Amino acid sequence: MSYQDMLDLVDGAAIFSAGGGGAPEAGYKLVDKLFSQGYSVKLVAPSEVPEDARVVNFACVGAITTIEYDSSAAVKALKALEEYKGFSAYATIPVELGGFNTVAAIDVAARCNIPVVDGDGAGRSVPEVHLKVYTIDDIPLTPMVIADIHARNIVIVKETIDSKAAERIARVLAAEWGHSAYTARRILVGQQVRVSPIQFSLSRSMQIGRLLRSNVDPIKAILKETGGFKLFEGIVDYVELKTESGFTFIHVKIQGAHEHSGSMFEFKAKNEVLAAYRNKELVAMAPDIITTVHSETGRCITVEKLEEGDKIAVLGLPSPNKWRTKKGLELWKDILQRSEIFEGYIPIEQLAQKRKV
Repeated sequence: MSYQDMLDLVDGAAIFSAGGGGAPEAGYKLVDKLFSQGYSVKLVAPSEVPEDARVVNFACVGAITTIEYDSSAAVKALKALEEYKGFSAYATIPVELGGFNTVAAIDVAARCNIPVVDGDGAGRSVPEVHLKVYTIDDIPLTPMVIADIHARNIVIVKETIDSKAAERIARVLAAEWGHSAYTARRILVGQQVRVSPIQFSLSRSMQIGRLLRSNVDPIKAILKETGGFKLFEGIVDYVELKTESGFTFIHVKIQGAHEHSGSMFEFKAKNEVLAAYRNKELVAMAPDIITTVHSETGRCITVEKLEEGDKIAVLGLPSPNKWRTKKGLELWKDILQRSEIFEGYIPIEQLAQKRKV
Protein backbone atom coordinates (compact mmCIF):
# COMPACT_ATOMS: atom_id res chain seq x y z
CA MET A 1 0.00 0.00 0.00
CA SER A 2 1.30 3.44 -0.91
CA TYR A 3 1.29 6.56 1.22
CA GLN A 4 -1.71 7.88 -0.77
CA ASP A 5 -3.51 4.54 -0.35
CA MET A 6 -3.15 4.92 3.40
CA LEU A 7 -4.47 8.47 3.44
CA ASP A 8 -7.44 7.34 1.34
CA LEU A 9 -7.96 4.47 3.77
CA VAL A 10 -8.10 6.89 6.71
CA ASP A 11 -10.71 9.05 4.98
CA GLY A 12 -12.76 6.10 3.78
CA ALA A 13 -12.69 4.15 7.05
CA ALA A 14 -13.83 7.31 8.84
CA ILE A 15 -16.98 7.40 6.70
CA PHE A 16 -17.93 4.03 8.20
CA SER A 17 -17.02 5.16 11.72
CA ALA A 18 -20.46 6.37 12.88
CA GLY A 19 -18.61 9.39 14.23
CA GLY A 20 -16.20 7.34 16.38
CA GLY A 21 -13.16 5.18 15.76
CA GLY A 22 -10.72 8.00 16.48
CA ALA A 23 -10.28 11.27 14.63
CA PRO A 24 -8.89 11.03 11.07
CA GLU A 25 -6.34 13.69 12.02
CA ALA A 26 -4.79 11.18 14.43
CA GLY A 27 -4.79 8.61 11.63
CA TYR A 28 -2.98 11.00 9.25
CA LYS A 29 -0.26 11.58 11.85
CA LEU A 30 0.21 7.86 12.32
CA VAL A 31 0.51 7.33 8.55
CA ASP A 32 3.03 10.19 8.25
CA LYS A 33 5.17 8.75 11.04
CA LEU A 34 5.04 5.21 9.68
CA PHE A 35 6.17 6.18 6.18
CA SER A 36 8.70 8.80 7.30
CA GLN A 37 10.40 6.08 9.34
CA GLY A 38 10.69 3.85 6.29
CA TYR A 39 8.10 1.18 7.03
CA SER A 40 5.99 -0.45 4.33
CA VAL A 41 2.45 -1.80 4.50
CA LYS A 42 1.39 -5.08 2.91
CA LEU A 43 -2.30 -5.87 2.47
CA VAL A 44 -3.37 -9.51 2.01
CA ALA A 45 -6.74 -10.91 0.95
CA PRO A 46 -8.45 -13.24 3.43
CA SER A 47 -7.99 -16.11 0.93
CA GLU A 48 -4.21 -15.62 1.07
CA VAL A 49 -3.98 -16.47 4.77
CA PRO A 50 -2.67 -20.05 5.22
CA GLU A 51 -4.96 -22.54 6.97
CA ASP A 52 -2.73 -22.96 10.02
CA ALA A 53 -1.74 -19.27 10.30
CA ARG A 54 -2.74 -17.10 13.25
CA VAL A 55 -4.21 -13.63 12.77
CA VAL A 56 -4.58 -11.24 15.70
CA ASN A 57 -7.20 -8.52 16.10
CA PHE A 58 -5.59 -5.32 17.37
CA ALA A 59 -7.15 -2.04 18.51
CA CYS A 60 -7.16 0.78 21.00
CA VAL A 61 -9.99 0.75 23.54
CA GLY A 62 -11.45 3.63 25.54
CA ALA A 63 -13.00 7.05 25.26
CA ILE A 64 -12.61 8.78 21.91
CA THR A 65 -11.61 12.09 23.52
CA THR A 66 -8.36 10.70 24.93
CA ILE A 67 -6.46 9.19 22.02
CA GLU A 68 -2.72 8.85 22.55
CA TYR A 69 -0.50 6.37 20.79
CA ASP A 70 2.95 4.87 21.33
CA SER A 71 3.95 2.52 18.49
CA SER A 72 6.56 0.62 20.50
CA ALA A 73 4.09 0.03 23.33
CA ALA A 74 1.41 -1.13 20.87
CA VAL A 75 3.86 -3.65 19.39
CA LYS A 76 4.71 -4.79 22.91
CA ALA A 77 1.05 -5.65 23.50
CA LEU A 78 1.00 -7.90 20.43
CA LYS A 79 4.29 -9.52 21.42
CA ALA A 80 2.93 -10.25 24.89
CA LEU A 81 0.04 -12.22 23.36
CA GLU A 82 2.41 -14.11 21.06
CA GLU A 83 4.68 -15.01 23.97
CA TYR A 84 1.78 -16.11 26.16
CA LYS A 85 0.30 -18.41 23.50
CA GLY A 86 3.61 -19.48 21.94
CA PHE A 87 3.07 -18.44 18.31
CA SER A 88 4.10 -15.78 15.82
CA ALA A 89 1.26 -13.84 14.22
CA TYR A 90 1.01 -14.21 10.47
CA ALA A 91 -0.89 -10.91 10.24
CA THR A 92 -3.04 -8.45 12.13
CA ILE A 93 -6.61 -7.45 11.30
CA PRO A 94 -8.37 -4.27 12.46
CA VAL A 95 -11.27 -4.82 14.86
CA GLU A 96 -13.30 -2.05 13.21
CA LEU A 97 -13.33 0.72 10.62
CA GLY A 98 -12.40 4.20 11.85
CA GLY A 99 -10.06 7.05 11.04
CA PHE A 100 -7.59 6.06 13.75
CA ASN A 101 -8.30 2.58 15.09
CA THR A 102 -8.01 0.88 11.70
CA VAL A 103 -4.60 2.46 11.18
CA ALA A 104 -3.39 1.34 14.62
CA ALA A 105 -3.69 -2.31 13.56
CA ILE A 106 -1.84 -1.52 10.32
CA ASP A 107 0.90 0.34 12.20
CA VAL A 108 1.57 -2.65 14.45
CA ALA A 109 1.66 -5.02 11.47
CA ALA A 110 4.09 -2.84 9.52
CA ARG A 111 6.45 -2.47 12.49
CA CYS A 112 6.41 -6.25 13.00
CA ASN A 113 7.04 -6.81 9.27
CA ILE A 114 3.82 -8.77 8.82
CA PRO A 115 0.82 -8.02 6.59
CA VAL A 116 -2.62 -6.74 7.51
CA VAL A 117 -5.71 -8.64 6.35
CA ASP A 118 -8.16 -6.88 4.04
CA GLY A 119 -11.10 -7.03 6.41
CA ASP A 120 -12.24 -6.05 9.89
CA GLY A 121 -14.39 -7.24 12.76
CA ALA A 122 -17.37 -4.92 12.40
CA GLY A 123 -17.59 -3.06 9.06
CA ARG A 124 -17.99 0.14 11.11
CA SER A 125 -16.83 1.53 14.47
CA VAL A 126 -18.49 0.08 17.56
CA PRO A 127 -18.68 1.26 21.19
CA GLU A 128 -17.81 -1.96 23.04
CA VAL A 129 -15.11 -4.62 22.74
CA HIS A 130 -17.45 -7.62 22.45
CA LEU A 131 -19.59 -5.96 19.77
CA LYS A 132 -17.95 -7.68 16.81
CA VAL A 133 -19.20 -10.07 14.16
CA TYR A 134 -16.95 -12.71 15.74
CA THR A 135 -19.34 -12.83 18.70
CA ILE A 136 -22.11 -13.80 16.27
CA ASP A 137 -19.89 -16.70 15.16
CA ASP A 138 -19.00 -17.74 18.74
CA ILE A 139 -15.28 -17.07 18.29
CA PRO A 140 -13.81 -16.40 21.76
CA LEU A 141 -12.52 -12.92 22.51
CA THR A 142 -9.91 -14.28 24.91
CA PRO A 143 -7.06 -14.76 25.46
CA MET A 144 -6.62 -11.00 25.40
CA VAL A 145 -3.72 -8.73 26.25
CA ILE A 146 -4.53 -5.27 27.58
CA ALA A 147 -1.79 -2.67 27.98
CA ASP A 148 -1.70 0.98 28.95
CA ILE A 149 -0.54 3.64 26.52
CA HIS A 150 3.15 3.15 27.27
CA ALA A 151 2.88 -0.58 28.15
CA ARG A 152 3.98 0.01 31.72
CA ASN A 153 1.08 -2.20 32.77
CA ILE A 154 0.26 -5.34 30.77
CA VAL A 155 -2.61 -7.62 31.76
CA ILE A 156 -3.30 -11.03 30.21
CA VAL A 157 -6.91 -12.19 30.37
CA LYS A 158 -6.79 -15.97 29.96
CA GLU A 159 -10.51 -16.70 29.80
CA THR A 160 -13.90 -15.13 30.59
CA ILE A 161 -17.42 -16.49 30.87
CA ASP A 162 -18.35 -14.63 27.68
CA SER A 163 -17.22 -11.79 25.42
CA LYS A 164 -19.26 -9.24 27.34
CA ALA A 165 -17.28 -10.01 30.51
CA ALA A 166 -14.06 -9.42 28.56
CA GLU A 167 -15.43 -6.02 27.48
CA ARG A 168 -15.99 -5.01 31.09
CA ILE A 169 -12.44 -5.98 32.08
CA ALA A 170 -10.92 -4.05 29.18
CA ARG A 171 -13.16 -1.02 29.84
CA VAL A 172 -12.37 -0.84 33.56
CA LEU A 173 -8.64 -1.01 32.89
CA ALA A 174 -8.87 1.60 30.13
CA ALA A 175 -10.76 3.92 32.49
CA GLU A 176 -8.12 3.36 35.16
CA TRP A 177 -5.32 4.14 32.71
CA GLY A 178 -6.59 7.51 31.48
CA HIS A 179 -9.51 6.17 29.41
CA SER A 180 -7.33 4.45 26.81
CA ALA A 181 -5.57 1.10 26.33
CA TYR A 182 -4.25 -1.29 23.68
CA THR A 183 -5.78 -4.71 23.16
CA ALA A 184 -4.53 -7.72 21.21
CA ARG A 185 -7.22 -10.40 21.10
CA ARG A 186 -9.42 -12.79 19.06
CA ILE A 187 -6.81 -15.06 17.54
CA LEU A 188 -8.21 -16.29 14.22
CA VAL A 189 -7.02 -19.21 12.11
CA GLY A 190 -6.94 -19.03 8.34
CA GLN A 191 -10.30 -20.73 7.82
CA GLN A 192 -12.02 -18.30 10.20
CA VAL A 193 -10.45 -15.29 8.48
CA ARG A 194 -12.20 -16.26 5.24
CA VAL A 195 -15.71 -16.44 6.71
CA SER A 196 -16.10 -14.43 9.93
CA PRO A 197 -14.74 -10.87 9.47
CA ILE A 198 -16.25 -8.30 7.12
CA GLN A 199 -14.42 -9.11 3.90
CA PHE A 200 -12.36 -6.61 1.85
CA SER A 201 -13.47 -3.66 3.96
CA LEU A 202 -10.05 -1.97 3.77
CA SER A 203 -10.10 -1.98 -0.03
CA ARG A 204 -13.63 -0.61 0.10
CA SER A 205 -12.52 2.14 2.47
CA MET A 206 -9.68 3.10 0.11
CA GLN A 207 -12.20 3.39 -2.72
CA ILE A 208 -14.37 5.69 -0.61
CA GLY A 209 -11.30 7.78 0.19
CA ARG A 210 -10.51 8.10 -3.52
CA LEU A 211 -14.06 9.25 -4.20
CA LEU A 212 -13.76 11.90 -1.50
CA ARG A 213 -10.53 13.13 -3.02
CA SER A 214 -11.54 13.16 -6.68
CA ASN A 215 -15.23 14.13 -6.93
CA VAL A 216 -16.75 17.57 -7.30
CA ASP A 217 -19.75 16.39 -5.25
CA PRO A 218 -18.11 13.90 -2.84
CA ILE A 219 -21.18 13.34 -0.67
CA LYS A 220 -23.28 12.35 -3.68
CA ALA A 221 -20.51 9.99 -4.85
CA ILE A 222 -20.25 8.32 -1.43
CA LEU A 223 -23.99 7.81 -1.14
CA LYS A 224 -24.14 6.26 -4.62
CA GLU A 225 -21.24 3.90 -3.79
CA THR A 226 -22.64 2.80 -0.42
CA GLY A 227 -26.39 2.89 -1.03
CA GLY A 228 -26.61 5.43 1.77
CA PHE A 229 -28.75 8.47 2.51
CA LYS A 230 -28.18 12.09 3.36
CA LEU A 231 -30.13 12.35 6.59
CA PHE A 232 -29.66 16.05 7.32
CA GLU A 233 -27.64 19.19 6.69
CA GLY A 234 -27.34 22.15 9.00
CA ILE A 235 -25.45 24.03 11.68
CA VAL A 236 -24.52 22.54 15.04
CA ASP A 237 -26.61 24.30 17.68
CA TYR A 238 -25.84 22.36 20.88
CA VAL A 239 -23.17 19.93 22.06
CA GLU A 240 -23.11 18.10 25.38
CA LEU A 241 -20.07 15.90 25.99
CA LYS A 242 -18.85 13.90 28.97
CA THR A 243 -16.19 11.24 29.40
CA GLU A 244 -16.65 8.59 32.05
CA SER A 245 -16.20 4.85 32.61
CA GLY A 246 -13.99 4.55 29.52
CA PHE A 247 -16.59 6.04 27.14
CA THR A 248 -17.39 9.41 25.59
CA PHE A 249 -21.10 10.26 25.76
CA ILE A 250 -22.35 12.96 23.39
CA HIS A 251 -25.69 14.65 22.68
CA VAL A 252 -25.85 16.95 19.65
CA LYS A 253 -28.60 19.15 18.17
CA ILE A 254 -28.43 20.63 14.66
CA GLN A 255 -30.52 23.43 13.13
CA GLY A 256 -31.45 22.65 9.54
CA ALA A 257 -30.12 24.52 6.52
CA HIS A 258 -30.87 24.45 2.77
CA GLU A 259 -33.48 21.75 2.07
CA HIS A 260 -33.67 21.03 5.81
CA SER A 261 -34.27 24.64 6.85
CA GLY A 262 -36.78 24.90 9.68
CA SER A 263 -36.11 21.38 10.94
CA MET A 264 -34.19 20.18 14.00
CA PHE A 265 -31.95 17.11 14.08
CA GLU A 266 -30.42 15.44 17.11
CA PHE A 267 -28.47 12.32 17.96
CA LYS A 268 -27.09 10.40 20.88
CA ALA A 269 -23.61 8.86 20.85
CA LYS A 270 -21.68 6.48 23.08
CA ASN A 271 -18.30 6.84 21.35
CA GLU A 272 -20.33 6.22 18.14
CA VAL A 273 -23.72 7.61 17.09
CA LEU A 274 -26.42 5.16 18.12
CA ALA A 275 -29.67 6.84 17.06
CA ALA A 276 -30.71 9.98 15.17
CA TYR A 277 -33.96 11.92 15.03
CA ARG A 278 -35.38 14.62 12.76
CA ASN A 279 -38.09 16.70 14.42
CA LYS A 280 -38.26 14.00 17.13
CA GLU A 281 -38.91 11.26 14.54
CA LEU A 282 -36.44 8.37 14.23
CA VAL A 283 -34.44 8.50 10.96
CA ALA A 284 -31.66 5.99 11.66
CA MET A 285 -30.33 3.74 14.40
CA ALA A 286 -27.51 1.28 14.98
CA PRO A 287 -26.38 -1.08 13.64
CA ASP A 288 -26.85 1.18 10.61
CA ILE A 289 -24.06 3.74 10.34
CA ILE A 290 -24.71 7.40 11.17
CA THR A 291 -21.69 9.58 10.36
CA THR A 292 -21.19 13.34 10.65
CA VAL A 293 -19.22 14.92 7.79
CA HIS A 294 -18.13 18.33 6.56
CA SER A 295 -21.00 19.62 4.45
CA GLU A 296 -18.73 20.52 1.49
CA THR A 297 -15.76 18.12 1.54
CA GLY A 298 -17.70 15.10 2.78
CA ARG A 299 -14.86 14.18 5.12
CA CYS A 300 -15.76 12.79 8.52
CA ILE A 301 -15.79 15.02 11.57
CA THR A 302 -15.82 12.68 14.56
CA VAL A 303 -18.52 13.60 17.03
CA GLU A 304 -16.19 14.55 19.88
CA LYS A 305 -14.74 17.26 17.59
CA LEU A 306 -18.09 18.93 16.84
CA GLU A 307 -18.55 22.49 18.03
CA GLU A 308 -21.45 24.93 17.97
CA GLY A 309 -21.56 26.70 14.62
CA ASP A 310 -20.04 23.85 12.59
CA LYS A 311 -21.67 23.33 9.19
CA ILE A 312 -22.17 19.61 8.77
CA ALA A 313 -24.13 16.94 6.96
CA VAL A 314 -25.20 13.65 8.49
CA LEU A 315 -24.95 10.51 6.38
CA GLY A 316 -26.75 7.24 7.01
CA LEU A 317 -25.31 4.02 5.55
CA PRO A 318 -26.78 0.50 5.68
CA SER A 319 -24.93 -1.81 8.06
CA PRO A 320 -23.23 -5.02 6.93
CA ASN A 321 -25.82 -7.78 6.55
CA LYS A 322 -24.27 -9.79 9.36
CA TRP A 323 -25.43 -7.19 11.89
CA ARG A 324 -29.01 -7.56 10.65
CA THR A 325 -29.20 -11.22 11.66
CA LYS A 326 -31.18 -12.14 14.76
CA LYS A 327 -28.04 -12.58 16.86
CA GLY A 328 -26.46 -9.39 15.54
CA LEU A 329 -29.54 -7.32 16.36
CA GLU A 330 -29.72 -8.84 19.85
CA LEU A 331 -26.16 -7.65 20.53
CA TRP A 332 -27.06 -4.13 19.41
CA LYS A 333 -30.35 -4.12 21.30
CA ASP A 334 -28.45 -4.60 24.54
CA ILE A 335 -26.14 -1.67 23.71
CA LEU A 336 -29.03 0.58 22.72
CA GLN A 337 -31.19 -0.16 25.74
CA ARG A 338 -28.30 0.50 28.13
CA SER A 339 -28.07 3.89 26.40
CA GLU A 340 -31.82 4.46 26.97
CA ILE A 341 -32.74 3.97 23.33
CA PHE A 342 -35.73 1.66 23.25
CA GLU A 343 -37.08 1.81 19.70
CA GLY A 344 -37.11 -1.44 17.78
CA TYR A 345 -34.66 -1.63 14.88
CA ILE A 346 -35.96 -0.51 11.49
CA PRO A 347 -33.52 -0.68 8.54
CA ILE A 348 -32.44 2.73 7.34
CA GLU A 349 -33.80 2.18 3.83
CA GLN A 350 -37.26 1.47 5.25
CA LEU A 351 -37.14 4.65 7.34
CA ALA A 352 -36.08 6.60 4.23
CA GLN A 353 -38.96 5.14 2.22
CA LYS A 354 -41.38 6.02 5.02
CA ARG A 355 -40.29 9.67 4.84
CA LYS A 356 -41.05 9.74 1.10
CA VAL A 357 -44.59 8.42 1.50
